[in-house]
Amino acid sequence: MKSIKVNILGRQYPLKVEESEEEAMIRICKYVDDRFQEYRQQLVKQPESTVMVLAALSIAEELFEAKRKSSDLENNDTLVMERVNHSLEKLLSEIRE
Repeated sequence: MKSIKVNILGRQYPLKVEESEEEAMIRICKYVDDRFQEYRQQLVKQPESTVMVLAALSIAEELFEAKRKSSDLENNDTLVMERVNHSLEKLLSEIRE
């Protein structure tokens, strides 16, 4: 494990990550910080905790939407494969006759 330090909303956080995951974690932390900063600029009078919660909910919403789209694609692929499989079985049946 490797120790790294990341900044989110001006605060430094120490993290331990696998060396192979260091670059990805830094990108993730930068994304989170960027979103928090964006919300902080829009909600100047709100406490930092409110800003962080709203930004986290927005990020979670993005994640759920991406998962839904991925699931929809997988379901679509499954339907296509089932149709292809059915067509192949029908063709094999016709060949046997």
